Amino acid sequence: MKVYISYSHADEAVAQKLAKALESAGLETWYAKTGIFPGDNWAEEVAQALRESEAMIILLSPQALNSNYVRHDISYALGEPRFRNRLIPVVIGPQNKIPLENIPGILRRFQMLELSDNGNEAEYNKITQALAAAA
Repeated sequence: MKVYISYSHADEAVAQKLAKALESAGLETWYAKTGIFPGDNWAEEVAQALRESEAMIILLSPQALNSNYVRHDISYALGEPRFRNRLIPVVIGPQNKIPLENIPGILRRFQMLELSDNGNEAEYNKITQALAAAA
């Protein structure tokens, strides 16, 4: 399964650690740091990654919720049938770090997972299990 990771650039280190953990579990990942190179058409690379991915993880942080790119990714995933039951919101840090009213209403219906800034094996396993259950 190819997993698209949507995140704010402020959360790039967390996205990178998550990608490595998912890849260790046998999943293929795409996130901007590994998928876009100097000279690439940024918009086309992102669009292609979205078309090829079978699941999406949205890393939620205050910065991500203010990102037009993350909001675009959320809208795309919600409108794309192949992401049905395969959109996994993951809050970076404790869920109470982000006021509930700041989370888009549609995402409040989803069970959200938590991921600490440093990440740990138990947290990565929950995310991997959620992806496996959606497969």
